[in-house]
Amino acid sequence: MKKLCLLVGLCTALAGAVWAAEDYPLGPDSQRQPGVPQGKVTQYTWTSKIFPGTVRDYWVYVPAQYSPEKPACVMVFEDGKIYVDENGRERIPIVFDNLIAKHDMPVTIAILIDPGVLKGAAPGQMSRANRSYEYDGLSDRYARFLLDEILPEVAKHYNLSTNPNDRAISGGSSGGICSFTVAWTHPEAFRRVLSFIGSFADLRGGDIYPALIRKTEPKPIRVFLQDGNHDLNNFAGDWWLANQAMASALAYAGYDFKFVTGDKDHDMIQGGAILPDALRWLWRDYPQPIPKPGMHHLGDRQTGFVDVGMDWEKVATFAGDARTKARTSLLVPTGRLKDARGIAVDQQGNVFIADSSGKAIYRIDLDGHASTFFKNAEGVRSLAFGPEGRLDSCGDEGIARYSSDGTKSYRLVGFIECQDIAVTRVGGFIFTGDGTVASLPPSTHQPNHYGPGEDWGLRSLVANGVCLSPDQSMLYVSDPNGKWVWSYQVQADGSLANGEPFFRMETLDESSASGAAGMAMDSKGLLYVATLLGIQICDPQGRVVGILNRPEQADPSLGPVSGVTFGGPDHQYLYVVVGNDVFRRHLVRKVGP
Repeated sequence: MKKLCLLVGLCTALAGAVWAAEDYPLGPDSQRQPGVPQGKVTQYTWTSKIFPGTVRDYWVYVPAQYSPEKPACVMVFEDGKIYVDENGRERIPIVFDNLIAKHDMPVTIAILIDPGVLKGAAPGQMSRANRSYEYDGLSDRYARFLLDEILPEVAKHYNLSTNPNDRAISGGSSGGICSFTVAWTHPEAFRRVLSFIGSFADLRGGDIYPALIRKTEPKPIRVFLQDGNHDLNNFAGDWWLANQAMASALAYAGYDFKFVTGDKDHDMIQGGAILPDALRWLWRDYPQPIPKPGMHHLGDRQTGFVDVGMDWEKVATFAGDARTKARTSLLVPTGRLKDARGIAVDQQGNVFIADSSGKAIYRIDLDGHASTFFKNAEGVRSLAFGPEGRLDSCGDEGIARYSSDGTKSYRLVGFIECQDIAVTRVGGFIFTGDGTVASLPPSTHQPNHYGPGEDWGLRSLVANGVCLSPDQSMLYVSDPNGKWVWSYQVQADGSLANGEPFFRMETLDESSASGAAGMAMDSKGLLYVATLLGIQICDPQGRVVGILNRPEQADPSLGPVSGVTFGGPDHQYLYVVVGNDVFRRHLVRKVGP
């Protein structure tokens, strides 16, 4: 009886597959057509360093129309063996031949890559399949694998375009979410995404994407989604609902996207049938660049943050070579900014920047012109303005104060090595050092140390940045090693009480470390925090309600945003420090210093 049931089930499944194939037949663009030039497919094997020890096959399709004199567009496919098979549902070589011949897509080299496998160290030993690790994670690891390993290797043989508008990526299931992640983490490298039955479920945290899309400043990418209403529903989530949530989020954030639905399972029956039309949609209007969406949700004058249409602008670059002088007149004459950390603003809106390694403090005026404010600022890390507009700093040599014209400095407190500083209205200091927080009343030179410990209700805090609320009743402390910015109530004697891990930062996939650094608060009580993901904006209830991307113009090797403040005319510009450069961006509503 058991064998009979199994046989009946198999026959039913096969009958369903035949019906489904007829219901979604492959069209002429998925069939060989007479007179259409055929491209060439070559198979290779690759051993990765980014995914150590893993070995994989990959295939390179080169269209007949390719010419070495002109850079070709590039499209990457995950699960390459499936997509390169001319007898399967996808048939990329056939589809590309037909669409390129019709000029429905540009001359495009396809790179079709299988997931890696770490083979057993000896015969009979276990191997490790890397597919979910490579595809389902939310880090940029797979993007770096493409950008640092595969694309350079293929470029040794073919002239590949490096223009992100000329690059697309596609996959099914976990390959679908992988494709989105590549473009999401590196839009400067890939702008076109094609996802079939994408696994936007909690296999490795992918279910967070709809929320991140809604919070994060839109990126210049185009997205095609496909799914069927009988897709998977298991321990990781409901694929059908997850793809609907993705489509809703993309629509909310204003993306150029398309969502095609059907009634199939977790398969490529519908996907294979619509693949040619999906490629036409993805490459439509080429070579016009894919623009950044309009940010209506982040630019709303009631609930938004930034001025629509106003992107980051570089207001100063700290380099003294001839090439820089030719690019910009906003030049600090003392040389390259080596280690920018602290950033502060005076009552007029002039911005001051501390360079720890360069031993200097720089000033950017309301018009964006940069100059040296103070030389020989030994080990200065952080800046803050206190009562009567006095500029104070902390760093390796303790706490110092500077004259308004930048000609003199006064050592206020020595033998204290501090990381960040805030100044109270009565001239007291609150600063971080050695991972803890201390206060220094104006009447004494003996600091009072706080936490981590029972007084804070926390033992693991690694204090980094500090920021006072506009009324100075609350102190906020960032913890770069965790996902929290802590909130404390400032007592009448300057002590801290009632601490909570209040602001919950979004973090990268690799760890729970947010990299939270400098902070600033606007007059509406929104907290702006420089993190690894960008500038995270938190509402007064501690929730991340927006994420501004790191300036695209900034060199990726310079790392994340390290400092943030409000300044410029009417304090309506958000200034940030990224490595050696200072950027600013106009906000949608007026904020206070």
